[in-house]
Amino acid sequence: MATGETGFDDVTFDLISVQYHSLKAGHDYGQYVRDADNAGRDDIAGFFRQVMKEDSDRAARCHEFLKELSGTTESGPAVT
Repeated sequence: MATGETGFDDVTFDLISVQYHSLKAGHDYGQYVRDADNAGRDDIAGFFRQVMKEDSDRAARCHEFLKELSGTTESGPAVT
């Protein structure tokens, strides 16, 4: 696999990016849940909770893939 100037291959970088954005979004959704709760919109709060769980699951899946790649030649020199 090709690596850029960072030493990370594209797949590792992509997984890190998806994991970061999923975790960041999950943090933001907490406020969205509170806003919907405060507005008395349990349906919308439930939707935001569902989205937050999906992002949490997505971040966990990325973490598992990154553990698999860590220490292998597939991951590039930055994580071997």
